Amino acid sequence: MKDELFAQLVASVKEGGKILRGEQEPSRTFSYGALDIKRIRGKYNLTQEQFAAMLGISVRTVQHWEQGRRVPEGPAMVLLRVADRHPEAIIDAVMPG
Repeated sequence: MKDELFAQLVASVKEGGKILRGEQEPSRTFSYGALDIKRIRGKYNLTQEQFAAMLGISVRTVQHWEQGRRVPEGPAMVLLRVADRHPEAIIDAVMPG
């Protein structure tokens, strides 16, 4: 690795440490509004069981999300946003072949 790239990497790691310790604010953050899971599922015309199977999650998780007992986070939030905005991508990904 070139010295300049290594120096940038070290600086980035140090900055990340400061952010984690609360010594520095992140330069950018990402926030997402609440998702209506039932509405997203309705786009696919699927039962909770079918929707859960399509996404590879438990039915209980879908139920908790739809009833507001839990909120999707991290990769689940991203997956649901893709499912909402690009249903063809989800269908293409889960279709055999």
